[in-house]
Amino acid sequence: MVFYNGTVFTPGGLMQGGFRVENGRFAEFLPGASSGDEDLKGARVIPGLVDIHTHGNSGADFSDGTLEGLKTMAAYLARRGITAFLPTSVTLPYEKLACAFRTAQVFAGLQRTDSSLDSGGSGAARCPEDVRTGYARVLGVRMEGPFLSKERKGAQNGAYLRNPDYEAFRALYDGCGGGIRIVDIAPELPGAADFAAQAGAYCTVSAGHTDADYREACAFFDAGAAHVTHLFNAMRPFRHREPGVIGAASDREHVTAELICDGLHVHPSAVRAAFRLFPGRLCLVSDALRCCGLPDGTYELGGQQVLLRKGEARLPDGTLAGASMDLCEGLRNAIRFGIPEETAIRAATILPARIAGADALVGSVEPGKYADFLVLGVDYNPERVYMGGVRIQ
Repeated sequence: MVFYNGTVFTPGGLMQGGFRVENGRFAEFLPGASSGDEDLKGARVIPGLVDIHTHGNSGADFSDGTLEGLKTMAAYLARRGITAFLPTSVTLPYEKLACAFRTAQVFAGLQRTDSSLDSGGSGAARCPEDVRTGYARVLGVRMEGPFLSKERKGAQNGAYLRNPDYEAFRALYDGCGGGIRIVDIAPELPGAADFAAQAGAYCTVSAGHTDADYREACAFFDAGAAHVTHLFNAMRPFRHREPGVIGAASDREHVTAELICDGLHVHPSAVRAAFRLFPGRLCLVSDALRCCGLPDGTYELGGQQVLLRKGEARLPDGTLAGASMDLCEGLRNAIRFGIPEETAIRAATILPARIAGADALVGSVEPGKYADFLVLGVDYNPERVYMGGVRIQ
């Protein structure tokens, strides 16, 4: 099938033309294409968004460990143009994490026939129709906790915090078929650098919920960590005499970072500064909670009460929790805050896919990748959503 007459975001930037889709994957970009099967009518077309840090939405939370809850999350995300994601846990006992991670493994297995993300199969032939159509792709899972700092735990439940334990991590990793794509660690905790050196061979190790100073952060990144969790939040601030994790990460070109762009967690000026501190290395995330997509009310996070009031999700003591927005809104905000359009798109598509180790399959309009894309309307709202070349919204 040939889609034509669009303004398509490609690895080279926005280009006029279209593309051919075969067996659910991009087969060829067609510059200047003005005829074919489906007219894009000049609209902007971008790859499906990729969220590598999202806990829940629509009343569901990944850490609940239910297949129905994960399906609820994936259906909402797909409708919003987030076509691939890493369901993200909170700090909980190991047995509850294991349950949630196995659920993600089952769901991802229903979405594809191949046992590995990079196998190159079509992923459609034996997939149940109710899972294959209309659900965002689960790329693996993200393990946020329990190896976090009590001083910077934020809205994480302090009762379940632990020091880094590589054996526990490997048991969870093996228990979900190697599905952990990112694990969050506070660099100052005992054994954190050794953990990064070992776990970094299996997934992306990220510095998060940390009170680490610059020296501790440098040792962590030099040992094998390569990412920073929700930059500026739940960490020491960047200071001219003690730059902390932010300075250590910015100094190292192999380290990426992520940002919650809801206008609440990070001021628009700091958003612009972050993109300058991490040129080409900053991705957007939602950090969305189960209250995402729902009205003000009382919700739950890791056994704790969360109050949503006028778009702000907080614990009863006023601690800022995650976000009530999704990544589609975060992308619009980034552009509204002054981030160049192409930079913002990359930060919500190919870069998070690369951090998750899934850029061979999603994140850009390139031959061989899943034909997941959005046709945008006014103000970057997804007017049409396609997965595998099939319209789902």
